[in-house]
Amino acid sequence: MQTLTDPPATLRKSLKLRHIVILGLGYMTPTTVFDTYGIVTDTTSGHVPAAYIVTLIAILFTAACYGHMVRAFPVAGSAYTYSRTALNPHVGFMVGWIALLDYIFLPMINVLLTRIYLEAAFPGVPGWIWIVVMAGLLTVVNLWSNNVVANLNTFLVFFQILVVSIFSVLVIQRLTADPADSAAFTLTPFFSPDMSMGALLGGAAILCFSFLGFDAVTTYAEETPDPQKTIPRAIYLVAAMGGLIFITAGYLASLLFPDVSQFSDPESASPEMAYILGGSLFQSIFLAGALSSTVASGIASHMSASRLLFAMGRENVLPKKWFGYVSPRFQTPMINVLLIGAFSLTALALDLATAIQFINFGALTAFTAVNLSVIGYYYIQQKQRGLAGTLKYVVVPLVGTSFIAFLWSNLEMPSLILGFVWSGLGLIYLLVNTRMFSRKPPVMDYYEEAI
Repeated sequence: MQTLTDPPATLRKSLKLRHIVILGLGYMTPTTVFDTYGIVTDTTSGHVPAAYIVTLIAILFTAACYGHMVRAFPVAGSAYTYSRTALNPHVGFMVGWIALLDYIFLPMINVLLTRIYLEAAFPGVPGWIWIVVMAGLLTVVNLWSNNVVANLNTFLVFFQILVVSIFSVLVIQRLTADPADSAAFTLTPFFSPDMSMGALLGGAAILCFSFLGFDAVTTYAEETPDPQKTIPRAIYLVAAMGGLIFITAGYLASLLFPDVSQFSDPESASPEMAYILGGSLFQSIFLAGALSSTVASGIASHMSASRLLFAMGRENVLPKKWFGYVSPRFQTPMINVLLIGAFSLTALALDLATAIQFINFGALTAFTAVNLSVIGYYYIQQKQRGLAGTLKYVVVPLVGTSFIAFLWSNLEMPSLILGFVWSGLGLIYLLVNTRMFSRKPPVMDYYEEAI
């Protein structure tokens, strides 16, 4: 048992590159390509893979900025840590506070999606039971060591990839069954003369949130032996691998389902797609893949949220006694894990649309802050200028910020209202904590704590 004279427990440094990539892919959810397919097909007039390519290119600019910042600050706080150092401590607090919307609400969304899937499969079981069971499962798994979390997610992510692979094989078989259908393999989903750039960007705005996960891996920086090398690689691999899965599955789906007219509900077209392809058997496998995606994403997002709370607690921005605590036995931020689990129970009262609106606001705030942090830290503070420095530390983040600005313009009003209300609560807390900005939020030595 830990005593007052013992050194504080620290996070276990045992995650390798493969673990972090799997956690990122689990957070991202490979099967989400089917969840958004009907909506994006309608928005882009059948150019889903083209919209994914636009999204991936745009996301890679922001991914590069995350890579730059994690090399400078290999600690658990992600956008919060970067902006508080590169921009301003008060700004950093607000970024961390708003980013909590993304990190805290995603585990709850996965709990809610699990209830939706299982209610459809087992209509006789009360929905609240699935919420309590799923929230409890995510909490118990995350209380154990980070390796247990990573190994379980490995199985779940590979199962999702298997489901996507079976889908792809079934589509190819369907298209090649009749020699006359060989012309079905066309490049039209990528480009056609009547393709609208505005519609393509509208689809990209929806698909951007399919890539959430590449950024979350930065919260594992203190749990890998060589974060300055491993985490940037993981960021690019997660974004690239996710993009490859999305583009490939989106292209094949577009060949067989070029429009939404055959779906009774375009917003939830995936079960119909599965049934058309493989009947009840594949539809059941597809449901299992959907459930594995909610568990994998729930585990990874639960882990990321607890690490962000830990980073803010360790600096005493949130009460350090609770939020900065690490279990000596499991080397995990136990109290934060329990808090995220308890918050996930809000799925009993909130609906999916409201929760997604919170996530969108939080994610865009984090992306914007990291892009600007690169300029603030490398170009202004470190004075890394010249042609190379200007391209890497000004042009790249500004391109990333431009795309994020477009996404901001596509947010619905409820997202903005909820986000600004949450921001107002954070500002009040900051004013009290800093006595009306008369003092800075607590500062820690990142390297002393992280290394």
